[in-house]
Amino acid sequence: MLAIAFPMIDPVLVEVGPIVIRWYALAYITGLILGWRYMIWLAKQPNSFVKPEHADDFLTWATFAVILGGRLGYVLFYKPEFYFANPGEIVKTWQGGMSFHGGLLGVIIASIWYTRIHKIRFMAFLDLACAVAPIGLFFGRLANFINSELWGRTTNVAWGVVFPNGGPYPRHPSQIYEALLEGLLLVVILHLVWRRESLRSKPGVIAGVFLIGYGMSRIIVELFRQPDAHLGYLIGGTTMGQWLSLPMLLAGASLIVYAHKKAKA
Repeated sequence: MLAIAFPMIDPVLVEVGPIVIRWYALAYITGLILGWRYMIWLAKQPNSFVKPEHADDFLTWATFAVILGGRLGYVLFYKPEFYFANPGEIVKTWQGGMSFHGGLLGVIIASIWYTRIHKIRFMAFLDLACAVAPIGLFFGRLANFINSELWGRTTNVAWGVVFPNGGPYPRHPSQIYEALLEGLLLVVILHLVWRRESLRSKPGVIAGVFLIGYGMSRIIVELFRQPDAHLGYLIGGTTMGQWLSLPMLLAGASLIVYAHKKAKA
């Protein structure tokens, strides 16, 4: 079978004594900073419901929300038995183990709290937060590839990759699929939606499109991604990632319907 050799990139970018900088951490930092700057730019555009200073101040909130939500989501959704038996392992985020669905819930909770404190329209603020979220997803999935984790199922396609910890057979580079779908493509779609004044003026539409776009992308990529070994396949050959994405589709559609009804009212 044809296969592409895995580029052996050290997961550790820089190590000086006790100071260790990993690609995984750098991906999160890059995604947060670029998303933060993009969110400020969106807030500065005409007819924005959010002030630039509010988008600026949200960076710290978003950072803690993504890390805490992502980690707790992974603990609760994917390996609760292990972490409940070994609670000391929960804080070891540098070993990997983050859930996007948990991070999303964390950002939503942080947004509710933040908008109430600053008296901002929650739906309008959530639209901006969702518009920039794919940037972080893009870099995060690239970091998954560098770490040789979350790889895909075995395949004979010409672009299959033999991962160093994935056995001797080539596999789908599902991390790259996710980076392109959940990250690059979705951020372009959301930007095009945001450019439409008729849609931007209806708070909740952009957030709804994001939830549907991510949910569909994740469900599709899960067809090529190897499920977690400790979970395996669920009912009818489905995966945990697909089941967690189904509520996103329903929530996204509900948000869009709500936004249109709110605008008419």
